[in-house]
Amino acid sequence: MIVEYHRPEKMDEALSLLARKSPITRPLGGGTQLNAPSDEEVAVVDLQSLQLDFIKQKGKQLQLGASLTLQGLFDFKDIPAALADAIRHEATFTLRRVATVAGCLVSADGRSSFAATMLALDAELIFQPNNEDTSYGEFLPLRHDMLAGRLISQVNILTQINLAYEFVARTPADLPIVSVALARWPSGRTRLVVGGFGAAPHLALDGQDASGLVEATANALNEAGDQWASAEYRMAAGEKLVQRALERIEVEPGV
Repeated sequence: MIVEYHRPEKMDEALSLLARKSPITRPLGGGTQLNAPSDEEVAVVDLQSLQLDFIKQKGKQLQLGASLTLQGLFDFKDIPAALADAIRHEATFTLRRVATVAGCLVSADGRSSFAATMLALDAELIFQPNNEDTSYGEFLPLRHDMLAGRLISQVNILTQINLAYEFVARTPADLPIVSVALARWPSGRTRLVVGGFGAAPHLALDGQDASGLVEATANALNEAGDQWASAEYRMAAGEKLVQRALERIEVEPGV
């Protein structure tokens, strides 16, 4: 339940509100999470006036404002096709028009296609105050503690990276039962992320040697059984998905 609403014009004012001990105060982007029914009483800091809805190409880096909507990112012509596929899979058109980049990364669970691909791309988060940076992979397990009194202002990803996203679901529009996101840098660095279960996507491999992709997938899914699928099913499906993803990044150029 929202008990206070603030719409600051300046970043310092927003940070001061977010640093309060009481009431619990959270940033409001698209509102897809905070507007959901809840008994928790919270104050919200609307980010609309802070001009964080930008998207910029700077050299080999794509800079995304925290309040940029998923649809705004989807419509940008220079994102990897696999990232566009993951965004399309993440939410319907209506939700994509309000859901924000930072909000989706913060609230993501293991079935989030967008979070899986951004983790594979080794996205960098910029926090205010002080423009501190950390990788999305470092942020995920500590996300609630790391946001205390701070605000994500920007998310950066590198271009020139080959990216593939593959999934299995009950229907093409349903959330994944198992998914893989595979990214390869021109240097040969390869990152494999496995999703479709649990509290967050799982980084299964990050290194120069891609020969262990199938084994890494099996290890990541070894205890991934839940109400949607057994671990054995996910392991079998994951092996096929990672092989398909590897074929894609070997023939498709990066952005």
